Amino acid sequence: MLNAQPIVPTLGLRVRPSALEAVVRPCPDSRCIETSPLFADIPRVDQAKILSSALSRKFTRRHTIFHAGDLNREVLLLTEGCVKITQLGESGSEIILRLNAPGELVGAVGELRQGAHSSTAEALVPCKAVVWNIAGFEALSERYPLLQRNTMRILARRLQELEGRFLEISTERVAPRLARELLRLLAHVGRKVDDVVEVHLSREELAQLTGTTLFTVSRLLSSWEQGGIVSLRLQAVSVKSPFGLLGLCGLK
Repeated sequence: MLNAQPIVPTLGLRVRPSALEAVVRPCPDSRCIETSPLFADIPRVDQAKILSSALSRKFTRRHTIFHAGDLNREVLLLTEGCVKITQLGESGSEIILRLNAPGELVGAVGELRQGAHSSTAEALVPCKAVVWNIAGFEALSERYPLLQRNTMRILARRLQELEGRFLEISTERVAPRLARELLRLLAHVGRKVDDVVEVHLSREELAQLTGTTLFTVSRLLSSWEQGGIVSLRLQAVSVKSPFGLLGLCGLK
């Protein structure tokens, strides 16, 4: 069962390798909320009022938060963990649309009332989120115009990301595309493990994210492992040399 309890808030692509360590550090719930794009420019006193109507919720690893076709009843802001958003193609093959990191809204934004989810959300690792019901969030958006503005900005940014990924899939070879995606993942959902940064995705999931085949991803990663750029586990890729990835995708 999911745990829900009232929140008592305590509010107080060009990847730069030097910034990687900072962005992959664990993020306390309150810090993720304060820096979330959802709360951009909103005073802390108003943030506290908005959060007072939300619940906190936990999701176990591999828990399906919602399925495609489910009614959209809630707005979720992830505060810990990583959630993948997927769709099924006509052939039944799965693609990953995006990965949600702490501080991000999970699922669709901009089409709140009486809509159905067009995608499925699954917790890749144990997750925490703050949750509003749709009616309550819409009422808050009317009361706090900056909240509505930020929601629309998030939607616009996601559309730009999808356009960029479509352009890469259409114009780039797989090797630089995969290297570029791994660099983005390091900064977005990477976790520091010992002296390396780990991306907690399987090779199949990386293939779904980059629009290629499991065989191609496995072949490339095996080659990069032999070159000392990455090390592989069953459900994760550890990046030993971000500069090596930069060289593979042409970034300086």
